[in-house]
Amino acid sequence: MTATELKEVLDEAGVVPSKRLGQNFLVDQNTAEWIVNQLNLEPDDTIVEVGPGTGALTEHVVGKVAKVILVEYDRRLAEYLTKRYADRPEVTVINHDAVRLDIRPFFAHKRVKLLGNLPYSAGGAILRNFLKGPSPFQRAVLMLQKEMVDRILAGPRCKDYGVLTLRMQCEWQGEPVKLVPPSCFIPRPLVDSTVMTLEPRQAELPVHDRRLFDELVRRGFAQRRKQLRKNLPADIDWNVVSEKLGLLPTARAEELSLEEWVALTREVDPFFEKEEGQGDDEMLTVVDKDDNVIGTERRDVIHRDDLTHRAVHIFALSQAGEIFLQKRSRLKDKCPGLWDSSAAGHVDAGEEYHACAVRELEEELGLTDHDVREVGKLGAHANTGWEHVRLYATLTQGKVRFPCVEIEYGQWFTMPQIEAWVTAVPEDFAPGFLSCWKVWKEVNPARFE
Repeated sequence: MTATELKEVLDEAGVVPSKRLGQNFLVDQNTAEWIVNQLNLEPDDTIVEVGPGTGALTEHVVGKVAKVILVEYDRRLAEYLTKRYADRPEVTVINHDAVRLDIRPFFAHKRVKLLGNLPYSAGGAILRNFLKGPSPFQRAVLMLQKEMVDRILAGPRCKDYGVLTLRMQCEWQGEPVKLVPPSCFIPRPLVDSTVMTLEPRQAELPVHDRRLFDELVRRGFAQRRKQLRKNLPADIDWNVVSEKLGLLPTARAEELSLEEWVALTREVDPFFEKEEGQGDDEMLTVVDKDDNVIGTERRDVIHRDDLTHRAVHIFALSQAGEIFLQKRSRLKDKCPGLWDSSAAGHVDAGEEYHACAVRELEEELGLTDHDVREVGKLGAHANTGWEHVRLYATLTQGKVRFPCVEIEYGQWFTMPQIEAWVTAVPEDFAPGFLSCWKVWKEVNPARFE
């Protein structure tokens, strides 16, 4: 979109660029096309664009992917985009504040990528909402003010290194790919912009409790000139921890690398368990096709020989009727990295189903003294891993806390959100959960009407 075309569109929409909203419109067509090319577009992609404005980036996306979702805060521009793409059924315009938008529905799309020329006034808050884990996005190409990108990609021992740096780098690997001068925008901003690409981190960092990591980082940088020991919780013996991790007793927050912050998190996590596998030597009940007990066997032998055994799944519900789903740790030997029921586990030798459900709820979610009720049964078959499964439900009281070696992420979802996701991308889920979800819908049909 040229400067002349931009003026015509803004006049048509009745928009005067707002400094408060950070409205600086890109008018360099070559730069716009180049930015979009960094998304590596594929025909089955879903592109979520934040702050499309008059569509300078959008016009290089439409027609090349399966779906385009435009999130525009300015009502007048949202109306303009709706009219402009009225004949393109794959384009959806959402008139909403991107800082507060519920991004959970985006999980129900395949190959979701994020694009945006983010407003200077709200760039950090938008990043927090869209890219905080768990995130549905497989890649992001974003343009922000250069100063913010410098902070995101900074290294230790510099003024730009801080909470934003570590929050972003813990989840994403970023790279600055283009400097865009003020002359490419109308009105011209006072600073340069930087385009950066972001890819989700895979297994480069050891497993750790991300919530505890975030808490420690926030505390550490609360008064960044103070020694770290003075900002951390009082129950952490810094002398012991620093010596074990090879850190200086006088270290400040900005002196620790990302890897050292992760190591610190693992060291002080009271719920951290060693990465010793999945207890292959634990003894489980072996049953026949009718769920009659016929013996016991080691867990690894049961899985190796596909012996029929018992398990429980639990759906934890919030007061608002949402269900907590867990993303299985990459350390799991079965279905690593897939989404699953709130909690689940094998019935130990000599244990009954209900007692197992109560135990798993406490071990995996930290929930005790809960009323756990059976809501369904599943027979043993390939999709359940040859497990006879009892499905339980509970209404949660208190805060959910899970061990990072068992669960990578946890997230509350509405039932319609889960149903849309299961329908569109079933491969994101463990087969056992999909079977339990069918049973859940059968016993709760009113929730899906």
